[in-house]
Amino acid sequence: MDAAAFRQAGHELVDWIARYLEEAERYPVLSRVKPGEVRDAVPPAAPDAGEPWSAIRDDVERIVVPGLTHWNHPGFFAYFAISASGPGILADFLSAGFNAQGMLWRTSPAVTELEGAALGWLRRLLGLPDGFEGVIYDTASISTLHALAAARQAVPEVRERGLAGRPDLPAPRVYCSEHAHSSVDKAVMTLGLGHHGLRRIATDERFRMRPDALAGAIEEDRRNGMTPLAVVATVGTTAVTSVDPVPAIADVCARERLWLHVDAAYAGAAAMVPGHEETLAGCDRADSLVVNPHKWLFIPFDLSALYCRRMDRLEEAFSLTPDYLQSREPGGARNLMDTGVQLGRRFRALKLWMVLRYFGADGIRRRLAEHMRLARLFADWVDADGRFERLAPAPFSVVCFRANPAEPAGDLDDLNARLLDAVNATGEVFLSHTRLDGRFALRLAVGHIRTEERHVRRAWELLQEHLDRLHQGPRPA
Repeated sequence: MDAAAFRQAGHELVDWIARYLEEAERYPVLSRVKPGEVRDAVPPAAPDAGEPWSAIRDDVERIVVPGLTHWNHPGFFAYFAISASGPGILADFLSAGFNAQGMLWRTSPAVTELEGAALGWLRRLLGLPDGFEGVIYDTASISTLHALAAARQAVPEVRERGLAGRPDLPAPRVYCSEHAHSSVDKAVMTLGLGHHGLRRIATDERFRMRPDALAGAIEEDRRNGMTPLAVVATVGTTAVTSVDPVPAIADVCARERLWLHVDAAYAGAAAMVPGHEETLAGCDRADSLVVNPHKWLFIPFDLSALYCRRMDRLEEAFSLTPDYLQSREPGGARNLMDTGVQLGRRFRALKLWMVLRYFGADGIRRRLAEHMRLARLFADWVDADGRFERLAPAPFSVVCFRANPAEPAGDLDDLNARLLDAVNATGEVFLSHTRLDGRFALRLAVGHIRTEERHVRRAWELLQEHLDRLHQGPRPA
């Protein structure tokens, strides 16, 4: 594609993206295609001759867009409502244009050094101490995997001899709460600890890990000949955004000499907001912590930031330099390839740097505070309506609730599942669900940069309207 053609196509594409973001509400949030429909619309083989850009662009509109669930729709309230801001999208575009690869400092010094600078900005905004070094991965699942790989370095000769077939090693154990993310399970399985190597700890009435239960589990495992290795605490659990008591958990870890990793992928960003500084209380004592700017800092997916006080342990786990990558760099040069499984590294830091500059700390704080206000407003509506009940605290921007009308016809779980399907089928909003204490719970997450109060109010109106139809009972006075 020559420069003139690229310029024309690029201008058209930017116009299309701007219109897409501006008019996002004309699309149904949840895709309505059936399984296989997109696949069947695409020819079974690539074309022999190249096709014009205009034809490709038209097929994006015809085939791709109907098959999208629109995460950039202001009515997206499912999961965690990641959203891409304008400057973040432009940064990704620019990064693709550079096509820079940051495996070594010399392969693109700006990739390595801007990553350190931008992560330093974010670290200070979160209130973490300077002793934490940062590295960018794609998702929190990978960040947690790398953190636990660093923790695994405490096992003697694990890098050389591994874990398998070693009668000299007691079985290692990792601990997390009943509400910790499933990525912890995947990490222990991937690292050769086995799923049996993960022990989930009971939670209290607010869905937070119980430090006394953690201490008891560690003591029991030691008596049974196991080797406690690490604890994963969560700040903002996936289902209910509960916050584990990190200071008390840090006390246990310090006493037992265990690695403490904190999964603050979603809620860590809240520590930037005045009045919520205590969100990360005790996290200064962690060995590692992950926060995902792509979840609640308006950065296009993907960008996960792992902070670590023992970056030497991480590099012990992964540093490996074949002859063709040997280089003689000036002192102080860091090679990102030494900090993980990946050799190649994308220029993800560019979008973090650009978004923080464009909005400024105050602009981001105001938007996060507004999302929390909207969630509290929705929670108040739930609390005030006798046909609904809230099932968990709402400390940030997620509300877990269910319909529970008087004299419900049939099973409550079934009623709420049908209510969720009916509301999502409107195309105006998209909510998700979870289970709390065995109960089917609806889940509304506010986090989109373009979500306004009218979108939250519309979600509430749809819930009420469809409950009327499904329950066929009068609303309480």
